[in-house]
Amino acid sequence: MTEDTAENPPPVPDRLYGRRRGHPLRPRQQALLDVTLPRLRLSAEDAARDPAAAFGNAPEEVWLEVGFGGGEHSHAQAQAHPRVGLIASEVFENGICSLLGKLVPEGGEATAPLPPNLRLWTEDARRLIRSLPQGSLSRLFLMFPDPWPKARHAKRRFVHPSILPALAAAIRPGGQWRIATDDPTYQQWVIEVMEAQDLFRRVSLDLVRPEGWPPTRYEAKALREGRQPMYWVWERV
Repeated sequence: MTEDTAENPPPVPDRLYGRRRGHPLRPRQQALLDVTLPRLRLSAEDAARDPAAAFGNAPEEVWLEVGFGGGEHSHAQAQAHPRVGLIASEVFENGICSLLGKLVPEGGEATAPLPPNLRLWTEDARRLIRSLPQGSLSRLFLMFPDPWPKARHAKRRFVHPSILPALAAAIRPGGQWRIATDDPTYQQWVIEVMEAQDLFRRVSLDLVRPEGWPPTRYEAKALREGRQPMYWVWERV
């Protein structure tokens, strides 16, 4: 059996994620999923036709965050860039509830105003990316993804040779792909995968979070536990 490497990537499964739910949902969380989420969900039809038209603010650009976790980064980006339409993608229900809980007060699940420049995608992000019109994204975020550290799980890493052509099609020339991770195995994997391709060029690599990158709980945990994050900016050529 050959070893899975960036030059000899393993077959990619039908989905990248594992479970969808952690601890049982509380009534407030269930209400957020049942009532608030449908008000923000991006449909597959809108994504494939014209994702910018799905927003209520006629955005100047469309950005995508893959795996928003607790939602801190997506929430901060949406607040800081009101003229940008941000698609926030996450399958883990507890994380989706975390972001929705930041947007509406308890009791306002059905009526509280929602950001016009934010839409949620709750399925595998690869399905979304492959359906997007060419050049529809200006920026892509991958903030502290699940590293899938075991070699046999490398096929589940989002940074993977198989997804690069679809990413290159969805991101316009000159658009950015930002990647942050604190996992040494994933860091080495990013280096190997990205050095073996010519669709994106490296703009920067920092060891301190750059300005304009909102913090996340995963970064804070990594720093508390003594792990060194790496922050890349790649540009679509």
